[in-house]
Amino acid sequence: MKALLAKKVGMTQIFDANGKRSGVTVLQVGPCVITAVKSVETDGYNAVQIGFGEAKKIGKSVAGQLKKSGAKSAVLKEVRTPDVKVLSEGETTTLKVGDELKVDQFKVGEQVQISGISKGKGFAGTIKRHNFHRGPKTHGSHNYRAPGSIGAGYPQHVFKGQKMAGQMGNDKVTIKNQKVAMIDTENNLLAVVGSVPGPRKGIVMIQSFDTSSKEASE
Repeated sequence: MKALLAKKVGMTQIFDANGKRSGVTVLQVGPCVITAVKSVETDGYNAVQIGFGEAKKIGKSVAGQLKKSGAKSAVLKEVRTPDVKVLSEGETTTLKVGDELKVDQFKVGEQVQISGISKGKGFAGTIKRHNFHRGPKTHGSHNYRAPGSIGAGYPQHVFKGQKMAGQMGNDKVTIKNQKVAMIDTENNLLAVVGSVPGPRKGIVMIQSFDTSSKEASE
């Protein structure tokens, strides 16, 4: 299983051996703690719940989940997995509650997918939100930034999914096929080429990228 929670540190640039510059996003990856393991026999599906960070205050319901692992995680995420057993150094081992997952799961050059909550931009019009063109400002026109037609006379309602003004951002975004450019195992840092959704200090999920399977995190 290759799935870790991370905190977005910020963006910088690095140079490879040939002097090529790449813009990268640095992530504070883990260490994450396995707080629960679910299997087909007990829960009907295979999944692993991982925790990240340290909470100042923990509610009673969450404290009950973390009691067995002994962690004080601030963020909990469940990741579906085809099997709760992993291959480690040639031997098949079972994931156990309390195990620690670190950034050394990933390798430089590996393709990953990152999911996070994008920055919220508030209520936005159609030009900013959907890249609409504005109307002409000459010949007596008053349609500068109006959305235009939103439907015909029949049927007498607006179809769902119509591009209109509304909340922009603050939504789950997944970027696939991002390349791992650098790994610092001592400080649990990982850098990926390109941008990552969300603000600085935002929490993201980083997973190994598999084109044959759909996104499994919840």
